[in-house]
Amino acid sequence: MQVVLIRHTSVAVPRGTCYGQTDVPVSDTFEQEAKQTLRNLQPFMPLDAVYSSPLTRARKLAAYCGYPTPTVDARLMEMNMGQWEMQLYDEIQDPHLQAWYQDYMHLPTTGGEAFPDLRARVASFLDQLRQQEYERVAIFAHGGVLVAAGLYAGLYTEENAWDHLVPFGGLITIEL
Repeated sequence: MQVVLIRHTSVAVPRGTCYGQTDVPVSDTFEQEAKQTLRNLQPFMPLDAVYSSPLTRARKLAAYCGYPTPTVDARLMEMNMGQWEMQLYDEIQDPHLQAWYQDYMHLPTTGGEAFPDLRARVASFLDQLRQQEYERVAIFAHGGVLVAAGLYAGLYTEENAWDHLVPFGGLITIEL
């Protein structure tokens, strides 16, 4: 099964904001970005199934691309950043922040998740999806979800995973 994973478009929050699972609005450039995403997605159509994170930024892009009622699954949400949500990274007053920066692939955010938690959620979703008899599926989600899916599919290693962060509105494909 071919799985096309699409990252939401840019969001209307100040650069450097830790927004994680907060349901933030898309930026004013949504339509322009979404048009390009749709062009990039068209070679993969038709799709047998479409899934989305429940967050508006993912569902809105799915709707723009012609899928107003994707199957919504909470396992496709971005990482929960806990007490750091909606703070500028440079202004977070938490003694744990520096330790997290040094080992963000393993340590949880204060009151939130660790990347292994996100990976487990995404793996659970993909394990379940793998049981379906689809040929081609799209998933509208978030940067962290796409990184976790790429790791699941063996596209890259944990050491260089974030070097492969897909830009806003971009996509990757994996095989299940």
